[in-house]
Amino acid sequence: MNWLYIGIAALSGAAMALQGTFNAALGKILGLWESTLVVHLIGTMVALLILIAGGIGFGNLDKLSQVPWWAYLGGVLSVVIIYAVARSIPQIGVSNATTAIIVAQVSTAVLIDCLGIFGVKKIDFQWIDLLGIALLAIGARILLVD
Repeated sequence: MNWLYIGIAALSGAAMALQGTFNAALGKILGLWESTLVVHLIGTMVALLILIAGGIGFGNLDKLSQVPWWAYLGGVLSVVIIYAVARSIPQIGVSNATTAIIVAQVSTAVLIDCLGIFGVKKIDFQWIDLLGIALLAIGARILLVD
């Protein structure tokens, strides 16, 4: 197991919890759709700055026509994610929303892996995967606060 990438993934998880909290605060003041727009505009500016300041450039954008149509749905899902997180956190709290997110995320990831869809390497389904999801769901239920 590559611990560097486990650490990077863990950083992503922490960033998601923080982002959800920040987006919910922004949404309370601006409104959910307005805050979703602002978050994406800021993200676009940051990505543009990284491409320019990092000297990465735009050389690969000429390959846009080679991208499968479904890969562009990431942008649509980004809007869904930001809206849903900003909508749910004020109602049920950061830990409850994040717990529900993680259970759904892992369940979906196991399905994608075992089907080998969307260009990912197929990983054979093992019954222990269901046990892992069940234990995660049980742990989630224990963590969920009414």
